[in-house]
Amino acid sequence: MPVQYSDLSITESHHWTREKASLFDVGHMVQHRLSGPSASLLLEKITPTSIATLKPYHSTLSCLLHPVTGGIVDDTVITRLGPETFYLVTNAACRSKDLAYLRDQISESPYPEGIDHQVLENWGLVALQGPLSAEILQEVLVASKSTDLDGHEHFDLQQMFFGQSKHFMVNLPNEEYLASVLVSRGGYTGEDGFEISIPPHMTLSFTNFMLERAGKEKLRLAGLGARDSLRLEAGMCLYGHDLNDGTTPVEAGLSWIIGKERRIGGGFHGEENILRELKPVKEGGTGPKTRRVGFMVEGAPAREGAKIVTVDGAQEEEIGQITSGCPSPTLGKNIAMGYIRSGMHKAGTEVGVVVRGKRRKAVVTKMPFVKSRYWKQAAGTAPG
Repeated sequence: MPVQYSDLSITESHHWTREKASLFDVGHMVQHRLSGPSASLLLEKITPTSIATLKPYHSTLSCLLHPVTGGIVDDTVITRLGPETFYLVTNAACRSKDLAYLRDQISESPYPEGIDHQVLENWGLVALQGPLSAEILQEVLVASKSTDLDGHEHFDLQQMFFGQSKHFMVNLPNEEYLASVLVSRGGYTGEDGFEISIPPHMTLSFTNFMLERAGKEKLRLAGLGARDSLRLEAGMCLYGHDLNDGTTPVEAGLSWIIGKERRIGGGFHGEENILRELKPVKEGGTGPKTRRVGFMVEGAPAREGAKIVTVDGAQEEEIGQITSGCPSPTLGKNIAMGYIRSGMHKAGTEVGVVVRGKRRKAVVTKMPFVKSRYWKQAAGTAPG
């Protein structure tokens, strides 16, 4: 995926996604299929997610964890496709590390013969994001004579909600073959949208058909530049910047991925450290020493590596560091996220951020910076 395409600037592409729809080629991400009678046992060990309660064709964000420390190997989205069949997506930059990690974890499990791990090499993955996404995909599925695996020819995407997935059999015009694509409602922009996993032989034809069917007045290609500013407005992490091997889910503000049952029963890597961090000191825990939070920054934008300092007292004290930052195209303000010492993390706290050798005023701000517009069943309608 390039930083941007020639027809739109990064800012224009950002606004286009918020107002219409953009298509991101995220085929560089690593797609996995994990199956076998011990697949769920493995996932319960290497992630803090309540895999046992994850429904078929439902997805959840999770993290692969290091033993003992509970540090994050990588963040991942896990989808249950069957009783013991799962689809995972991990980051391209972590490919070698993740594959070695999974190989070791499988071999060290009590029942390694009960786990089959496949990397879906050369499979396409595109992210259709923006308020027109459902309308565009609905037209594509109808025009391509698609059916879901239950045989429904005109499945209404309004009945498919954020975090849900479905296989569709696609028969593109002028093609002699049927192929199954996995459509998952979600994404990395804060907008309604879909991620579509496509077999290698039809990735290009399916993508081109979607672009042609929608037309340039509705759908444009978007690159890494817009993807980064969109995900930052949505308060989403980028591994290698906002997450790393030394960060725990609690420090990263991802405690919500730790299932209720897992907080009681444990059984996952780093459980002792993570469960201790979940509890405040007054309840016998330690709490996290540092926390990921958002910031609004005055003056020049704060970039990764900028120091966060106190504003009270005669001498500045370093209390954290920025991990991501940019001007927000939607808000017209400078936004950032980073890690700050616990106790200084509450929204409204004023701090300083050192940008180009000068201390700039910043305020701890709740994320997401821009309200998410996912299509959620709980609300009955969307966005909301």
